[in-house]
Amino acid sequence: MTNVSRMVAGGALCLFLAIPLATFADGAKVTQLEPPRKEGGVPLMDALRERKSVREFSGEALSPRQLSDLLWAAFGINRPEKGGRTAPSAMNRQEIDVYVAAADGLYLYDARGHRLIQEGARDIRALTGRQPFVAEAPVNLIYVADYGQMGEAPLEEKAFYAAADAGAISQNVYLFCASEGLATVVRASFDPPALAKAMGLRNEQRIVLAQSVGVPKVKAGVTKPSKHLTPPEQIWSTPARLADPPTSGAPEDAVTLPKKASEHPRNPLGQPKLTIEKPTEY
Repeated sequence: MTNVSRMVAGGALCLFLAIPLATFADGAKVTQLEPPRKEGGVPLMDALRERKSVREFSGEALSPRQLSDLLWAAFGINRPEKGGRTAPSAMNRQEIDVYVAAADGLYLYDARGHRLIQEGARDIRALTGRQPFVAEAPVNLIYVADYGQMGEAPLEEKAFYAAADAGAISQNVYLFCASEGLATVVRASFDPPALAKAMGLRNEQRIVLAQSVGVPKVKAGVTKPSKHLTPPEQIWSTPARLADPPTSGAPEDAVTLPKKASEHPRNPLGQPKLTIEKPTEY
């Protein structure tokens, strides 16, 4: 087991460390994942700084520990007493199912049991996207919305909410990968009918996004924050501070527009907005 993380993704799915613990009536195997780590990692601001899309993966598979933590971070249960998840969903429908496409088959992530349910033994990674690299990435996550769990909302609303919910999950994966030094990229370019058929999805299920995850070809650790940060007043999107103490009785951190437009480069997004409009009430 100590060499699991060094095995290539093209072999048996060694990242699912545990031996299947059960077999359903239809022959589907269940693999129990290791308990996820819910502490540690880099600080949030460091992860945000390091968050990026990477499309080049090494042949190294994810370790069982990485896979367990990845799936929990994506859409696992973080409040067992309420069944709350690590990502939000409209009206708490929790309609997004996370599938894992790997070298030895397709798996469904069961968040409540923190386990994987095998849905098929075929390698369908190449169908999860139109880019060549998806067939080599050790893990391709597929976010599938179950419209049957979304009530009687119009189809357009279901599509909108499902897209927003899947986006939140994909960002969780991005931040986890940034913290762990893994490579990831979220994708929307695939053949939905072909992929849905290969996955055996029901009519009320819709594929929203796919996301590749793996070890980058060039490993790069998370760097420390720079000691030379750009002052806020030098960033055009931030209103400039007063050069001298205010004389009108305004608070010390009051902001104002530059006196002359020529004093600063032209802002392509327009002048900073200094007023806060009353939000629309629904």
